[in-house]
Amino acid sequence: MSGQAGGAPASSLPPGSAHGAGLTVSDLAERTGVAAATLRAWESRYGFPVPERRPSGHRRYAEADVRAVEGVLARRESGLTLSAAIEEVRREREAEEEPRGTSARPQSVFATVRAGHPHIPVQRLGKSTLLALSWAIEDEFCAVADRPHLFAAFQQAQHYRAAERRWGELARLSRSAWVYADFPDHGEEPDGPDVRLLDGPTRVTLDQRSPLLREWALVCDSQELPALLSAWELPGQDRVPDRQRMFECVLSFEPSAVRAASRCFLDAAGEAGVGSAAPVLRELDSTALADPTDLASVSTLVARLLGYVDRLSSR
Repeated sequence: MSGQAGGAPASSLPPGSAHGAGLTVSDLAERTGVAAATLRAWESRYGFPVPERRPSGHRRYAEADVRAVEGVLARRESGLTLSAAIEEVRREREAEEEPRGTSARPQSVFATVRAGHPHIPVQRLGKSTLLALSWAIEDEFCAVADRPHLFAAFQQAQHYRAAERRWGELARLSRSAWVYADFPDHGEEPDGPDVRLLDGPTRVTLDQRSPLLREWALVCDSQELPALLSAWELPGQDRVPDRQRMFECVLSFEPSAVRAASRCFLDAAGEAGVGSAAPVLRELDSTALADPTDLASVSTLVARLLGYVDRLSSR
């Protein structure tokens, strides 16, 4: 979105639900085909996998660590970079380890789309290009589609403020519009965190555990112009100039991928206590997906995006 997406979370996986962890690093290497030296390098650079440490200092791993490493390898084969593959596995594992009886952890839009639609290619793009793509989708899809459901992750409230007037206009053209960021708590409002001002979009306040605080995402869920843009910032860019920051990105016009992203956004709103999310989710679940976009339509959509991006880059 118009703001800067955050980097990958610094926290690492728990010790693999390390109860019963008894595999040595050599055992893990043999089971997964990843050299022990590589596993140690992953741990040092990415905090993955996280072993249980014995008093002697020796590493011990659980069966869950075998599955996690295999998950990383599978994602690498599908085209993800190592850092992105590890991040997806980390998020999936965190969700699996959510204690029973508690609310499900909000999912990452990026990880949800990647898991359900691994054929969608992952691109590495700079922030300037992502900004141009976001504005293009807002102008060529969100503002043109017939009463779409719109979703956008801004990460920080200050980023949304820069686009607030624009999203007020988009909200008036939409069936529903939702924006997500670290908005101030509005507990004094009758509807809690569900705050819709002056017919603008519904603001969803994200807590610190939400993956959406670290993602850049924009969704236009409509019958004739579905579009999805989702990205997360590559780690280790603290000293990189803002406009030169790099992101792993997926772009799709596939109706099923767009709908999966919409559900993810609405789940996050429900987790944040927004009561109006449930009826919208039921509406989407009862609405048939648009016919898969044909190649001619895709060509037209891509041409519109490229033309928009080119105009912006030439300014």
